[in-house]
Amino acid sequence: MSDVDAAVDLDFGDSGRIPAVAQDAESGEILMLAYVTPEAVERTRETGRAHYYSRSREELWEKGATSGHVQHVEEIRADCDGDALIYRVDQEGGACHTGYESCFYRTLDGETVGEQVFDPDAVYE
Repeated sequence: MSDVDAAVDLDFGDSGRIPAVAQDAESGEILMLAYVTPEAVERTRETGRAHYYSRSREELWEKGATSGHVQHVEEIRADCDGDALIYRVDQEGGACHTGYESCFYRTLDGETVGEQVFDPDAVYE
């Protein structure tokens, strides 16, 4: 279990991290999935901005620190087992580093169903 200051005990398991789904608080659209550690959850609660753990870089990161496309967290929900979270957010700009509003912008058949809201080449020069 975690020492994160919360009424719900979170279970970060052997890996020390759990999945967190970012959901648009107004529309309910799923924006992205990332992983969080106890530190990421604490920073999110302290700042009101979404923080995640990068498995590839092995470091804590604040969503939008580079792009400016910040997620303001309105509420954090835990699942029944305490091993997954939903960040209900107010998203500035796009959530996906590819420029789309949501990371889930295409079907399994490759059809684009989402909207590209920024040019990633201009943002991540």
